[in-house]
Amino acid sequence: MLVSLTVGKVDAGVTVLLTPDKRLIEFPSILLPPDISSGSIVDVTVARNVSSEDEAERAFRALQDKIFNALGAAEPQAPNLRCRNATQTSVVLEWDPIDLATADLISLALYRNGQKAGNIPKPTAMHSTKISGLAVDTEYTFHLVLRTTAGTLASEKVVVRTHKMTDLSGITITTGILPPAVRESLARSVDRIGAKLVDTVRIDTTHFVTTEGRGVQWEKANELNIPVVRPEWVEACERNGRILGVTKFYLDAARVGMGPSAADMGGSPPMQHNRSVSAAFSQHKELPPQPSPPAPEQKQTSPPPTNGVRSPDVNKPTPPPPAEPEPVPEEVPEQKQEEELQPVAPEPSVEATTTEVQQEDDTGSEKGGDESDVASEPEDKVQQDDQQKVLAHEKEEQGLAVRPASAVEDAEESKEDEKEDDDKDDSLNLKGGKSPDGASFQDVAL
Repeated sequence: MLVSLTVGKVDAGVTVLLTPDKRLIEFPSILLPPDISSGSIVDVTVARNVSSEDEAERAFRALQDKIFNALGAAEPQAPNLRCRNATQTSVVLEWDPIDLATADLISLALYRNGQKAGNIPKPTAMHSTKISGLAVDTEYTFHLVLRTTAGTLASEKVVVRTHKMTDLSGITITTGILPPAVRESLARSVDRIGAKLVDTVRIDTTHFVTTEGRGVQWEKANELNIPVVRPEWVEACERNGRILGVTKFYLDAARVGMGPSAADMGGSPPMQHNRSVSAAFSQHKELPPQPSPPAPEQKQTSPPPTNGVRSPDVNKPTPPPPAEPEPVPEEVPEQKQEEELQPVAPEPSVEATTTEVQQEDDTGSEKGGDESDVASEPEDKVQQDDQQKVLAHEKEEQGLAVRPASAVEDAEESKEDEKEDDDKDDSLNLKGGKSPDGASFQDVAL
């Protein structure tokens, strides 16, 4: 096909060509003759190259096949899960290395009894895991779920049953530093109970047996939290025909006597001993507490006042009480105590009368006011006597000594007689007449 075009503007890179119907076409300048200029007419022939097209198609198909064979032929494979070891309370699972092909890994999860137990850390490097804390003689189902960019794949389900207490085939022992004789005896015991003996600490190692806490294998066992026990534990398991606890057989556990207790050996005497100890302890708890001997009390030596009269020998020292225990004083009926402690209202003293007379002269009050003041004074005395009576009653309750009532009554009678005489003399002096010069006794006293 021949096409005639008119050259319009010529540039270094692109030339503008005009079609007969006045259309503009940008054409590379390098493909035109070098001597053209604006206004020149060029003929362009256009034809299809079929052979070149076929060659390009074949090259493209070959490249697609190469890419598919290199990247798309292999697919990720499902994990292959299996049980490596099982004990009474744990299961060790392992699987082949994960084949991801050309896909990228998203996660690898472990499922137990249809429920997700957790993700496997570093699934491309780790190919085993240990599940602990299982129930004894119980069946479990495990499977893995692999998620990749090419899809999700699940492994076959693995059914595992934990062992009974009498099944010792799941025990895997790694030995540490042992004397030659002990090592040979341990190997024979392990073979008899059906356990396994390995040289290095692995994920399925259940116990590390040694007599010395040192070495590379001992450190690795501690890192993996594997129980480190003495050889006596294997002998005790063989003797009892069942797996035993390792608490009393730890390497760093304190030994009682020459070896482990009989309870760890499976015998019955320790149970009887524990029962006897618990029974003795319960009997000791049931016994009533023994009272401690009372400390000697320091009794007061001064007797309390009785009936408002203080004994004249209050301040005198009292000789120490005898060593023999004093007899308990008999209880006196309350009515009798009240009769003995009945207060006697004393007569107003001379000083009180003189004070009242002075107050009468100063205030200029009448005789009726003096009588009310004199009447209020005995009431105060009665209140004081009541207080003394209460104090005396409290001291009697505390077991204090009280003076005999006869001596106190004699002293009271004598004092009352003296007070009556004094009161009579004072009343005569107060009621006396006037002096010869006409002044009263009150004025003289003032």
